[in-house]
Amino acid sequence: MSTTTIRRAAVLGHPVAHSLSPVLHGAAYRALGLDGWEYGVHDVTEGALEGFLRDVDAGWAGLSLTMPLKQVVIPLLDHVDPLAEAVGAVNTVLFSAAGRSGSGAVTTTGTNTDVHGIVAALREGLGARGVADAVILGGGATAASALAAVAELGCVSPRVFVRSLDRIGPLRAAVARMGVSPSFEVFDERATTSALAVADVVVSTTPKYAADQWAPLLTGLLTGAGEKPRGVLLDVVYDPRPTALQSAWAALGADTVGGERMLLHQAAEQVRLMTGRPAPLAAMDEALRSALA
Repeated sequence: MSTTTIRRAAVLGHPVAHSLSPVLHGAAYRALGLDGWEYGVHDVTEGALEGFLRDVDAGWAGLSLTMPLKQVVIPLLDHVDPLAEAVGAVNTVLFSAAGRSGSGAVTTTGTNTDVHGIVAALREGLGARGVADAVILGGGATAASALAAVAELGCVSPRVFVRSLDRIGPLRAAVARMGVSPSFEVFDERATTSALAVADVVVSTTPKYAADQWAPLLTGLLTGAGEKPRGVLLDVVYDPRPTALQSAWAALGADTVGGERMLLHQAAEQVRLMTGRPAPLAAMDEALRSALA
């Protein structure tokens, strides 16, 4: 039996036309019988975000945020949940009615489902294995979510490799709020490649193509010794798919998880939060695989 309720949701970012969020959320609405729900795409810059939020009314359920909006949205919200506040990044905004009934006013709450997405994706690759050692590549907003995720999996002291230590102020602030104790190191061919080979978990949060340099170095390090990486690799990039680092990792006989798995699981959590219903993960997964095929 279908449920007809006029509700709106959307993904915001700049650029955003490439987003697969409409595929995932649309599949969820169909599977849940939410016939009156609509999920849109809006190209919104940092400067235009405040105006967009001001125009939202009680007909809205929530927003998915991509870069560059995950951090600039925080001071514009009425509430930010503890995890999103600690990580310093909001990828989901929820709306609830405020004021007297029928006024159209809303209260905004920011949360973060990227952490959930990373944890769930890594668990697909890890199975029952634990996480004692982890490596994170990159120092942006997604790296902060990755820090929270590997901490949830058991590693509170990962090694974080970045291009420059002078540009990770927001990440250091997030670390202080989360109570984790990573080490920060500048990318180095020998040290970084060796760390990748022996970690239980590696999460690459760098933009597409930025991690390609480690593929031949890793292959060169391990092939001659007849060894393979010890852990599971999650590369958050899903275009191109697989990435060069994923391909090298798999060719060496080790386990990889694609960025589309993180995308799926973070979207499923958004659906749960926005609709109040358990996300139809199988239907969303099928729609995602079809879109990527």
